[in-house]
Amino acid sequence: MKNKLLVIDDEVKILRSLKFLLEDSFDVYTSDNSSDALDIFKKENIFLVLLDLRLNGDNGFELMEKLLKIQPQAIIIMMTAYSNIENSIKAIKSGAYYFITKPINNDQLLLLLHTADEKLRMYQKIDSLEGHLKKNIIGESPAIKEINDIILRIKDTNATVLITGESGTGKELIAQKIHSTSNRRDKPYISINCAAMPHDLLESELFGYKKGSFTGAYKDEIGIIRKADGGTLLLDEIAEMDLELQSKLLRFLQEKETRQIGDAISHPVDVRIICITNKDLNKEVEAGKFREDLYYRINVINIVAPPLRERIEDLKLLVLYFIEKYNISFNKNISGITDEVYEMLTNYSYKGNVRELENIIQRAVLLSASDYIDPSVLHISQTDIINTSDISAMDYIKVYEGENIKQIEKKVIDFALRKNNYNRKQTAVSLGISERSLRYKIKEYDL
Repeated sequence: MKNKLLVIDDEVKILRSLKFLLEDSFDVYTSDNSSDALDIFKKENIFLVLLDLRLNGDNGFELMEKLLKIQPQAIIIMMTAYSNIENSIKAIKSGAYYFITKPINNDQLLLLLHTADEKLRMYQKIDSLEGHLKKNIIGESPAIKEINDIILRIKDTNATVLITGESGTGKELIAQKIHSTSNRRDKPYISINCAAMPHDLLESELFGYKKGSFTGAYKDEIGIIRKADGGTLLLDEIAEMDLELQSKLLRFLQEKETRQIGDAISHPVDVRIICITNKDLNKEVEAGKFREDLYYRINVINIVAPPLRERIEDLKLLVLYFIEKYNISFNKNISGITDEVYEMLTNYSYKGNVRELENIIQRAVLLSASDYIDPSVLHISQTDIINTSDISAMDYIKVYEGENIKQIEKKVIDFALRKNNYNRKQTAVSLGISERSLRYKIKEYDL
């Protein structure tokens, strides 16, 4: 299937000749002015553009800025009869893929467009993979099946969701799946990191402001809560929000209305709130760092993203997904991993969880010179590989005089977890206790 190409030039003769030259390889659309070009670009969902720098007095740079605002992944090639170094540098800095001069060399243009087309197809494949991932969390382990079941039950409700778990466990993917499978999926999905900006800036980003309400407020801004109206707002790292702003968020959650800074008028908003944190909010509440009433308000549904070591049976599926993703990115054709690599990855500790696994596979795909990833390109620390065959209960569980039952129990559970590669189900079976009891003990002993 041919990709769509929009050619924008104010000279009709050039439009005709370029259409004739390119229509065998692309589905070509033409426009001789900015207004029509924008309409075609939006209506036809075009990602590949050939744009003249000057259009009957219009500025090609301004048009390119508008096109990229509509579609940030668009590949735009600028052309001009007025070439100079300044324009070339400005074009590339403004987001152009390439800058060519008239009269156009047909062979050079065809080669350039075919290269851009291959790049575009690579983007489309990656987008397709990531779109699939937003609707399907990779894994068939009991932990992932439980998460999918919860999402199925709550996706079309307005319940506030709190997603907790270690860094790198895929908490945002869970949030994306809730949104993309819900009845809000065609409405905005907006994410903001509460730790990424100071209090005052975060407040103005969330609630908006009126022109002149503070220094630098040169125009009215409605804020992202209202921008997300009808959709979903993800508050990442919610534990980092300061207490004063927490109280304003609590008021919004109670009243379902938001007010811009410097305004006396409140606006009703229908938005689903999803919060993410890698901290224990119970402990934050006890330490006085998080409001207890806000905690109960956002913790209507709690989803715990499991660490990779507790869903190690999903490893093979994750590895295959990342190999496919980076095969596309690096134009490689890796088929899989060797048995030795699989064993090493299975016994790896994954302090960074799925994110760390992705980094390992990304690097291995890039460096691999054969069809299968072997240990030579794995580049993981041997000290982080748990060699369970070398662990002896007698060597590991040493009981010292003065130790109490709880200290010994902690050692036994720690040993069993390591022996079973941190698989909770297998560990519970080996210890002869229920999985629920094991979860309680892990939390009690901070294992």
